[in-house]
Amino acid sequence: MKFSELVQKLHIDSDRTSLSVNPDGDPEIQGIAPIDQVTKDTISYIEGAKFAARVKTTEASALILPPDEELQRQATERGIAWIGASEPRLLFARAIALFYQPWKPVPEIHASAVIHPEAQVGEGVYIGAHVVIQAGVRIGDGVCIHPNVVIYPDVQIGDRTILHGNCTIHERSQIGADCVIHSGAVIGAEGFGFVPTKEGWLKMEQSGYTVLEDGVEVGCNTTIDRPAVGETRIGCNTKIDNLVQIGHGCQVGGACAIAAQVGLAGGVNVGNRVILAGQVGIANHAKIGDGAIVTAKTGVHNNVEAGAIVSGTPAVPHKLFLKASAIYNRLPEMYQTLKQLQKPKG
Repeated sequence: MKFSELVQKLHIDSDRTSLSVNPDGDPEIQGIAPIDQVTKDTISYIEGAKFAARVKTTEASALILPPDEELQRQATERGIAWIGASEPRLLFARAIALFYQPWKPVPEIHASAVIHPEAQVGEGVYIGAHVVIQAGVRIGDGVCIHPNVVIYPDVQIGDRTILHGNCTIHERSQIGADCVIHSGAVIGAEGFGFVPTKEGWLKMEQSGYTVLEDGVEVGCNTTIDRPAVGETRIGCNTKIDNLVQIGHGCQVGGACAIAAQVGLAGGVNVGNRVILAGQVGIANHAKIGDGAIVTAKTGVHNNVEAGAIVSGTPAVPHKLFLKASAIYNRLPEMYQTLKQLQKPKG
């Protein structure tokens, strides 16, 4: 599409684009690309000082730029069409949707699917090959269930939710509308509940529920366990990466982002808008306050206050962690100084 058409579809005023200074600069845009892989006829974005210099060298036909007059001037001088945006990455995400839509099958039920007669299936549903849907399952309208999905009894699936191939939804799980469960994920399996006895470990039956509210996305091979009693709950619009373990009885708030290889032990309580970076581990029943950020590989053993940023194992305030890290790097030098001080005088 023409650059001007792209601007129109993104609902951007032309005075926030290069068209305001160069109306004839209206290249054909054939695709999208990251800034380090652009070719002619593609659009990319620049965000932050790290990539600003690429305006002078990029082959892109168009860029989404921050509201930086100097960068916009450089792009204009090189004949690059541009859009000014306060959040370039967000606008780029919207642009991607204009060039690419995920494959979505037409509604049908494959002949090899096994659906219990007591299951309820809504309108406009796709059910792929070798899907198994057991008794008491309720599936909303517009749901897409890809091949080899197994849904245990008494599960609820909300409207327009997508279950990708080979995921498993265990008994009595409740999944809201517009959720996405990626391949290999397991929702509502038994939590790790055992009671020590003189004879060994006694299995505590996991009779609770797992609830995913609307708009939750769960990555590949992630597991979310059900508890012995009560529920494990994931709040509205929370996004969970691949290979995450969420233990039984956890309560995760809305609009959280949980990166790969995070592990939550049983009973963890996570507030709203929390960010857990890769490989974070959180101990039993710890509480993470609203808006907190836990950086990569942090081990959380105690509660984290709302809005705090913590790092390290055990977790400490991020600024303190940076100071400690700087000292750690100087330990060999400090050790040599200490040895000199310890030498007997004379």
